[in-house]
Amino acid sequence: MRKSRFRLESEAEAGRFDFAPMVDVVLVLVIFFMLSSNLIGLERRLGVQLPQAQSASQAVSPVVTVTLSKSGQISVDGSLVGLNDLEEALKPKLEQSGGKVLLRADRAAPYGSVVRVMDTVKQAGGTQLALATVSQ
Repeated sequence: MRKSRFRLESEAEAGRFDFAPMVDVVLVLVIFFMLSSNLIGLERRLGVQLPQAQSASQAVSPVVTVTLSKSGQISVDGSLVGLNDLEEALKPKLEQSGGKVLLRADRAAPYGSVVRVMDTVKQAGGTQLALATVSQ
């Protein structure tokens, strides 16, 4: 028995695989890993050593992360900012996080610098401040 030409074409089309969506997914994954590796690299360059605490617990909800190194460098979610620009950098991010801030201050950072950052967070609209530590 002889098959019709129409049926052969439709069977050939059914066997084809469209790679365009897969390429899109792979590119999104590559971009994600590139961006996340840049943020990890910044944290390592700042060299922040967190203080230890026995009652440390995990943060559950999304927060804005402010990092203060022992040399006084400040970053907001991985972007370096100066103390004078900290309030302006925090305001739009605090609206998204509901005013929640995680402060990652180096254990060797001057106490005055930590207090100034905490004060600036409050002035920018921060309502909940958590201090990052490592468990013993």
